[in-house]
Amino acid sequence: MKKEKYADVLFFDEARFGTHTKLGYGWFKKGSRAITKIKIGYKSFYLYSAISACIGENVTLILPRVNTDCMNVYLKYLSEQYVGQKIALIMDGAGWHKSKGLEVPENIRIFLLPPYSPELNPVEQLWLHVKQNVLYNRLFETLEQLEEKVIDFLRTLQDHTVAQICANNYLDG
Repeated sequence: MKKEKYADVLFFDEARFGTHTKLGYGWFKKGSRAITKIKIGYKSFYLYSAISACIGENVTLILPRVNTDCMNVYLKYLSEQYVGQKIALIMDGAGWHKSKGLEVPENIRIFLLPPYSPELNPVEQLWLHVKQNVLYNRLFETLEQLEEKVIDFLRTLQDHTVAQICANNYLDG
């Protein structure tokens, strides 16, 4: 059996970002009642991201939903970023990740993580970092404002920072 060689091993996941308000904590003068704005709503978008956990390079797209069609758009885009190179893409087993309609480009090979094991996917740490720094205790009037803030934040992240955020003991050895 011939052993395949990969130019890179990437971990993939999606994360929802939306206008639904999350509660947080704050400091207020004793005896005073805090007044804060809230926004109720469920408009959202999804970040699709594949990262090279060891070096922090990432390929991220914003898409409107999670389904097979959007996954196909992402896979095509990812493939174009690695023209002439074969990559291993490791992800969870969401339905659209193993759909019969999934169009996997020739240069991508998908490997599924065991069920219910988000701790094995370093991208989960990236989502936590982005949400802590962009969403917590902030109110966005529109989805476009939130999208712009997420994009601006992602642009500030350097590869070595992403590698530190996504560091995982089982990948070190």
